[in-house]
Amino acid sequence: MRDYVIVSDATLDLPYSIIAEHDIRVIPMGVDINDVAYNYHPDEKELSIEEFYTRLRAGANTHTTQITPAVFSEYFKDILDKELDVLYIGFSSGLSSTYYAAHMVVEELSKEYPDRKIYGIDSKCASIGEGLLVLHSALQKKKGLTIDELRDWVEANKYNSRHWFTVKDLFYLKKGGRVTSLEAVVGTALRIRPVLSTDEAGKLVVVSKIRGVKAEIDFLITKMITEGTDLSSQTVMVGHADNLENAKKLADQIRSMNIVKDVIIAQIGPIIGTHTGPGMLALVYMGKKID
Repeated sequence: MRDYVIVSDATLDLPYSIIAEHDIRVIPMGVDINDVAYNYHPDEKELSIEEFYTRLRAGANTHTTQITPAVFSEYFKDILDKELDVLYIGFSSGLSSTYYAAHMVVEELSKEYPDRKIYGIDSKCASIGEGLLVLHSALQKKKGLTIDELRDWVEANKYNSRHWFTVKDLFYLKKGGRVTSLEAVVGTALRIRPVLSTDEAGKLVVVSKIRGVKAEIDFLITKMITEGTDLSSQTVMVGHADNLENAKKLADQIRSMNIVKDVIIAQIGPIIGTHTGPGMLALVYMGKKID
């Protein structure tokens, strides 16, 4: 049986140590800062997360660029030519056209390499929600799942990566068309923090609005307790966009409850950070949606 690799993109926001430990291949993504283009790699070799948020807080104009079909093709071919098959788990198609570019390339390369296996999966997730799904996929691979078995596992479990996040400054969401100008002005003035997730189409949705750090931490923990499955064996993930103080508060409170195996704190990189702004706080875990 031919070996295979798990590939994702730089929106997954996993700590680089985890990416390296599990041999997860990550395609970098582009971010422009004041019209200067950078490729963001998880090892931050071209742009550090700290530098990005320093410049964002200083008023820099930023926008992201999608991975092109040419980049996907080159990256996948390099793996295939090393006699490895490919399982790509990509950023939600409800938030970007990146997955459609990958899907097109997967179809083309499947014809070019008819004796090989190359699969693409739309995670329907964002940021560390995508990252947690990819991490659990890597853990399943280590258990000995074949590429076909893992493809089926990811499709069956991708909605079980439960991810919730809050943002501090509504103007970044306004820029992306997620809230109206009036909501942004009023919400920021009243310190209202929208709580967001993705729906079954992988699109961003505002599910609640709360006020204050304590309320957001309580909301996130309540969601985890309500939706989480087999929490005592789980390592859950706290994500933050230049918001380490509150990330530590959330992680410490979860640890003090002794209901999970461990908590990992992850930084939100420039690709997602461009759209959420600094101050974002997130919690992800494996569970089931509770209406």
